[in-house]
Amino acid sequence: MIKKIIILGTGGNCIDILDTINDINDTLKTKKYECIGFLDDNKNVWGKEFGGIKVLGPLESAIEYPASYFINGIGSSNNYTKKEFIISKTGLHLERFENIIHPTASVSKMVQIGYGNVIFQNVTITSNVKIGNHVIILPNSVISHDDIVGDYTCITGGVCISGGVIIGKSCYLGTNCAIKEYVKIGEYSLIGMGSVVLNDIPKNSVIVGNPARVIMINKK
Repeated sequence: MIKKIIILGTGGNCIDILDTINDINDTLKTKKYECIGFLDDNKNVWGKEFGGIKVLGPLESAIEYPASYFINGIGSSNNYTKKEFIISKTGLHLERFENIIHPTASVSKMVQIGYGNVIFQNVTITSNVKIGNHVIILPNSVISHDDIVGDYTCITGGVCISGGVIIGKSCYLGTNCAIKEYVKIGEYSLIGMGSVVLNDIPKNSVIVGNPARVIMINKK
């Protein structure tokens, strides 16, 4: 049975999710997914098409599609702390969110993974990793053994996370950053691109540099 998918958002990650869905279908003898639309709160895009797929309306209209599954593509360094709230606007139960995993990703059979996650091209996730819900992992990132990744976190391209790291919920890990083994990253923290994290980071932090240092504490 083909699963109907609706993507939340219309930004770059959302189009990449559509590409990933197409790549999954192309590797299978029987089509697994059909993307039937996007949802976006920006009225200016309602009715427009992205990649040949129409924007159906706002996020709150998700309840009008009871036979569909959903995946979120909304989230950036500007709004990563609000991702939980954004998704909650759909009013959907967690089980209505699909995991989308690119065929080129290497994911250990010993990985525990929640709902609504996106894993893009050439991502490597090794043994005993725990991934929460609504996590997005961009291409070429490596998540090593025994890591824990909290809900709503975004791991961007080329990130390297050593073993035993704990990442709190709603964090944003910038491009090509690296995290030393057994480090703990507090919730709602942002790690700047190229940063090298050697020590534990308190929640709500913005950190940059090599070695990384806290430059700001955000008010959530």
